[in-house]
Amino acid sequence: MAGMRMSVVVCATSFLLGLLFTHWIADSLTLWKSPPTQTDVRLWTSAAYYSILSRTPPALAYVYAAVALAGGVTIAWSLGDGRAGNLMFDGGSIFLYGAAIFVYLSSVLPNLFANFTALPLPFPSQPVPSSSSSIPPLPPFPPSLREPILDLASSHLICSVMLTGVLILQAGRWWAEQADEDGDE
Repeated sequence: MAGMRMSVVVCATSFLLGLLFTHWIADSLTLWKSPPTQTDVRLWTSAAYYSILSRTPPALAYVYAAVALAGGVTIAWSLGDGRAGNLMFDGGSIFLYGAAIFVYLSSVLPNLFANFTALPLPFPSQPVPSSSSSIPPLPPFPPSLREPILDLASSHLICSVMLTGVLILQAGRWWAEQADEDGDE
């Protein structure tokens, strides 16, 4: 049964980590960039991505929440065994998993819905003919959105690192259990 619980935790964590990795499309344009390289085009691209993300159907949010809940409940259930390995590895896992969920709920979602749901995209509504060599310039990026974009990218990175820690702890737990089984033989 422990293998099944560990599999659920690893699958749920990997799924959530994969969701965060998809945001790298926007986050890579802003993280670890000096202010001169954070051009309006990069910032508008990130803002457009976050605007689209904020308008996803609610059904997807329910699926993501169900996966997150399944992973959290499974880790908490593992703590019920009371074995030292479970307390150490799963205790660390539940802390990191809970912290990642907390950061996402308290930082990412409020920022996303407060700043990007009504964002007018600066792209032309009509396709530009391919024969036209002049593409209309983007308007200047609003300074009020610069910090929310950087906060979103940073929060995504923080959540990714914490969920990677959960995977490392679960791998450590598996390795410790394998070493115990080999020692018993």
